[in-house]
Amino acid sequence: MNKNSTTWIPQTVAAVMLLFALNPENPYGYYVLLRWVVCGVFAYLALQAFEKGIMNWIWVLGITAVVYNPIFKIHLGREVWSLVNLVTVGIAIGSIVKMKGKHE
Repeated sequence: MNKNSTTWIPQTVAAVMLLFALNPENPYGYYVLLRWVVCGVFAYLALQAFEKGIMNWIWVLGITAVVYNPIFKIHLGREVWSLVNLVTVGIAIGSIVKMKGKHE
């Protein structure tokens, strides 16, 4: 399987989880899992952007990974996190488009 053909999978997983996080009735454990998954996905994508030489996206993806860092948490209200989650979905979708055409 070509590496570029699977580039969209991590972003899709993160985007679906972030959209599901908008449900206010999720248990706390879901948000803990969300932080681990989203931080890991965006750290991986930042590394991929570095390998592909997409400098602007290294910063965007790296900062996004830091925002969702499960160790040193950023504490925000539910409404703010909902907005951050929606922006992050946009970043995930944008990274699919931006990284798809770049070859190592």
